[in-house]
Amino acid sequence: MEQLRALDDTICAISTPHGIGGIAVVRVSGSKAIPIVSKAWRGINLATAKSHTAHLGTIVDNEQRPLDQVVATIFRAPHTFTGEDVIEISCHGSVWIQQQIVATLIACGCRAALGGEFTRRAFMNGKIDLSQAEAIADVIASSSKAAHKIAISQMRGDFSKMIQSLRDTLLEFCALLELELDFSEEEVEFADRAKLTNDATNILNTLTRLASSFKTGDAIKNGFPVAIVGETNTGKSTLLNRLLHDDRALVSDIRGTTRDTIDGTITIDGILFRFIDTAGIRQTSDAIENLGIERAFQKIDQAQIVIWLIDTTAPIEQIDTLAEQILPRSADKKIIAAINKIDIADPSRIQAIEDHIRQLAPQAAIAHISAKNGINVEQLETLIARTAQGDYAQSDIVITNARHYEALTLAAQSIERAIDGLRTGISGDFVAQDIRETIHHLSSITGEITTDQILGTIFSRFCIGK
Repeated sequence: MEQLRALDDTICAISTPHGIGGIAVVRVSGSKAIPIVSKAWRGINLATAKSHTAHLGTIVDNEQRPLDQVVATIFRAPHTFTGEDVIEISCHGSVWIQQQIVATLIACGCRAALGGEFTRRAFMNGKIDLSQAEAIADVIASSSKAAHKIAISQMRGDFSKMIQSLRDTLLEFCALLELELDFSEEEVEFADRAKLTNDATNILNTLTRLASSFKTGDAIKNGFPVAIVGETNTGKSTLLNRLLHDDRALVSDIRGTTRDTIDGTITIDGILFRFIDTAGIRQTSDAIENLGIERAFQKIDQAQIVIWLIDTTAPIEQIDTLAEQILPRSADKKIIAAINKIDIADPSRIQAIEDHIRQLAPQAAIAHISAKNGINVEQLETLIARTAQGDYAQSDIVITNARHYEALTLAAQSIERAIDGLRTGISGDFVAQDIRETIHHLSSITGEITTDQILGTIFSRFCIGK
């Protein structure tokens, strides 16, 4: 009952970031939004104002003293974000004015909104599904063009439509299988087992592809992890500083200067990257440096892109030794072999190193740079961005949410059991049970099946006012 009463409340909150600005917006939503705001409003009669219109007026406090000249924009249910009557009050950006307007509205009958409560009401009123609600939070938090593009696509409902399409197909499967149960004595088959197996396999492939996109999606959302690895004194710290346009790492001619990982983020071609400078890999008796080298290997394991920095002055045998340590750990990574210090090397020497690298790592992209002098560093940045784009450019829908990934993984496991059952000829009711379980996991993504605990966890991450 408490939750039902809460949904009947009219809520208000400041919807713009905290602090002083040119303007601020106070949002009010609920069945009593218009009469409550009208108590503090001096201007056109809001009760008769048309939906989606803006009006200049004054907000007064409880003692009828003017607080601010404002613009009130009216949105009437059901054609609003929350599905309820909504009024947005645009006032001057003074923090004091914002607080006083909210206090006045609360005195007039509003309740202060909880974090994410406006979006939660939009979900509860069927204006958006749960995956779209989560995408709104991702749009707000997006820190790169690529992350924004994916979040906008999901907020538009592209992902939801795909899930709904899969769910509709599975519901049809279930209906046919369960219809057979009504005619079990006649041993009638309404579902063509061969077609059912083929269609279920296509669904499994789609679920697997979506789930496998999470690794890339998470990197786009939080930054592609890029490990810069190589021998000591190859210029790793210098390259990190060049890429970040900042002196983040200490640069020295003394071997083993970097003993721990140093990282920083930067956006290249609309994609967020997390660059990690690692300790130089070499044989050493220094215990602390060895710890740093071990961490370097850990960062290779965690990275999606590995920049293998190679010194043009290094002997081929030394390059081979390092390759034996780096390449096996990078088998599932994108590798960029950056041949450094080209400003002090003979062109034939550079070409010989490149030819050797192509033999050692045919899959690696190769760049010629001078980190110290900035030669070809921009070309390297372009290569890094192009390498990352290759992970997601072929697919419009990329999963960035861990909850969605888990649901897709469980759905794939359920449909795989159904396929095995169809192939081995088990009873249709058992197959239908696995398909219903698949539907359950897919429905949890869009919120058709959910719990208050899940909703509370999701919307608690939203800011107040959204």
